[in-house]
Formats: sequence, structure tokens, C-alpha cells
Amino acid sequence: MTRVPRGGTTFAMEVLMYRALSATATIVVVVATLLLFSGPADAHERRNVGPYQFVVGWLNEPAFAGQLNAATVRISDPRENPAKPVEGLEKSLKIEVIQGGLSPFTGTVRAVFGQPGLYALDMYPTVAGQYRFKVTGTVGTTSVNETFESGPTTFNDVQQPSPLQYPVKVPVGDDLGKRLDAIQSGIDQTRTIAIIGLVFGVLALGGATLVRRRRT
Repeated sequence: MTRVPRGGTTFAMEVLMYRALSATATIVVVVATLLLFSGPADAHERRNVGPYQFVVGWLNEPAFAGQLNAATVRISDPRENPAKPVEGLEKSLKIEVIQGGLSPFTGTVRAVFGQPGLYALDMYPTVAGQYRFKVTGTVGTTSVNETFESGPTTFNDVQQPSPLQYPVKVPVGDDLGKRLDAIQSGIDQTRTIAIIGLVFGVLALGGATLVRRRRT
């Protein structure tokens, strides 16, 4: 069977269509890659405070109970292009971390080395769940009193590390506390039973002695 040669116009259109499809496929792959790997960087809350932009979240994402981490705030001035990091605020900023209805945790705020405009409060979260960061102080002439809360649209809640532990799952933080409380409760119950048994034993011994004396 003799092949019919392609017309010049048809062949050129097929080449153009092939190139267009290849370019589209490349764009799709690039966009998908950016979406796939941009998740951790977006696990922060952005907020304008006066003329400044605050970006708040954990230093290490995701955050796990029982692992050293830090509450962080990155401050920049978007009035300049590109936005200029605001440095030298470690003395004028205060960060408090709040979990549930507990008293806030605070300490020395440090400037993160090599990352201008980024400030951190080192801490060791021991309970999984939702956390709030309260940032107060001054930035230039702007007074700051802002609260940021972890969640699905802001920054990550603290997670339990047990799903990732291998080969042995080790309790940490609140889980360890609950197990220790259960052990202590068991010890207390055993001690109570032992004391009751001792009292009954003494009473029984006293009764036996009294009966013996009466017989004699």
C-alpha cells in the first residue's frame, strides 16, 4: 500500500499543534510542582499592621509536641520595592505563646541569624493542638498588639509525633503526662488497698489475742 505524502500546510499545522501541546504540558508540570512544594512556606499568617507586613508561624513546620521549636514573626516594610526587612526589633518586641486557658509562655525574643527581619521566641511545645501567638511592642512609631491563632487558614497546629515514630512509639508531652498520671493513680489505689489490708490484719490479730486471753 502506497503512503500518500502529507501536504505542506497540513504537516505544518500538525507541527505547530505538537509544539503547543508540549508547551502546555510543560506549564502544567511547572505549576503542579510549585503547588506541591509551596505548602510549608504558606503555613504562616500574613497581616498588615500599620504600614508593615507581619508573617507569623512556627520556625519549623509542621510543629510536633515534644520537639524544640520557636514562635516567629517576620516584619517587612512593603512601602519599598522590594519590601525591606525591618531589623533591630528584638528589644522592642514581645512574643507570648498561649495554649488553651493556660498562662502565657514568654521569654527572650531573638533575631534569627542570617534572616533579616525574622524574630523568634524559642520554646518546647508539649501539648498537641491549637496555639495563639500574641505580639506586642513597637515597630518604628507603630504600636503593636496583635494575636495570631493557629488553624487551617493560618499556621499549623502542634501535632502528635506518634504517627511518625519508628520502630518504637514513645509517649511525649501531654501523652506522657497522662500515662504517668494513670501509673500514679494505680500506685495510689494499690497503696490504699494495702493500708486497708494492714488495718484489717491488725484488727484480726487483736481480736484473736483478746479471744485467747479470755480462754485462759
